Amino acid sequence: MKFLLILGFLGVLAQWSWVASSLNNDDQVFSITPKTQAEVDIVKNVSSQYETVLWSPAAPEFIREGAEVHLFVPGNSSQAVRELLRTHGVTHAVMLANTKELIEMQTRNASTDPRSGMSYYEKYHSLEDIYHWLNKTAMENPDRIKVILIGSSFEKRPLYVVKLSAISTTNTNKKAIWLDCGIHAREWIAPAFCLWFVQYSLSFYETNRDIATILDNMDVYVLPVMNPDGYKYTWTTDRMWRKNRSTREDSRCVGVDLNRNFDANWCTEGASHRPCSEIFCGEFPESEPEASAVASFLRRHKEAVALYVSIHSYSQMLLFPYSCTRDLAENHAELLSMAKEAALKIKRYYRNNYKYGAGAETIYLAPGGSDDWAYKLGIKYSFTFELQDTGRYGFLLPPSEIPRACNEALIALKTIALRVVERIPPPA
Repeated sequence: MKFLLILGFLGVLAQWSWVASSLNNDDQVFSITPKTQAEVDIVKNVSSQYETVLWSPAAPEFIREGAEVHLFVPGNSSQAVRELLRTHGVTHAVMLANTKELIEMQTRNASTDPRSGMSYYEKYHSLEDIYHWLNKTAMENPDRIKVILIGSSFEKRPLYVVKLSAISTTNTNKKAIWLDCGIHAREWIAPAFCLWFVQYSLSFYETNRDIATILDNMDVYVLPVMNPDGYKYTWTTDRMWRKNRSTREDSRCVGVDLNRNFDANWCTEGASHRPCSEIFCGEFPESEPEASAVASFLRRHKEAVALYVSIHSYSQMLLFPYSCTRDLAENHAELLSMAKEAALKIKRYYRNNYKYGAGAETIYLAPGGSDDWAYKLGIKYSFTFELQDTGRYGFLLPPSEIPRACNEALIALKTIALRVVERIPPPA
């Protein structure tokens, strides 16, 4: 075991060294708020024609007058981008000047062993670390944890789901929660939360009434990394990568946005048929093996799954259907009440503000999303959590912020899950 841990540590160091060597000290993130349609067009041009990465919004077509834009600008594009903005009178501010330092901080990890204590969950972990964690946690908790292989990614990496259960229960009407993380590769806080949630549930089942109530009434299926190929790529090659890593013969561009690949008003307004787009919807619904695996699993378990939660970042929002249409969900008032209660608890305990509402009205149309698809499948309590922050660090949230971000998501998840437990009908 000691030999394996040393190998794991050396592997992390090698990945960190590779990523660090590919970064530029001049890489920055700009904040731009276009004031006119002409400025909107300039910013769209910069974000699509130059070697930049749009952080927020997700794609150029969502850029609007008066709405803040976050744009990652590599050092080798900085001068040209600044000059273009200056020529057209578009003001900008440097939101992050130390992206290389932040990425190095995120990838620096001295422990690959879950036995190292809670500090293990206050760091980001490579895909290999997470697979190791899955096996280790299952072996140490055979009466509570079961690891299920639900499929594989485009590059044939396994998609592992953790089934988390109470040790014993007499409940014959047990329902389930589905929790997925890491559908977008660069959103590292998402997989960190999935690990955090499993560890918290194992550690506090005996002492925390909320967790005990949830697990006594509901099993939890946790998919820590829904996009393993993309996540791996962010550790080895491109920290800003969003999509999966599928390829096609008719395009040089790689990847599909997995959260546009589900059959919920697929590829209508808010998604793109262009393979080079960050919101490319794929060739058809569930064309991607990752989306297909999740959909197939949920179809098989749709009678049991009562709550669906997908974890994303960043923007601090608690969203629910619909995102694929501006129509209201049948139980809109109920979902709104749950999200509002969760946001108020985050505010009360952590002094942080989360927006809440239906996806389309809170941010923008986003068809083909997993939460809308789950809702249409019959899972009437379906949510997407956008975790910290609102732009100070964006996707480069430092490890020191992991506990706070995870605790905020945890209290939201517990709040909503307890309301769902109340609505589970008693056994006939």
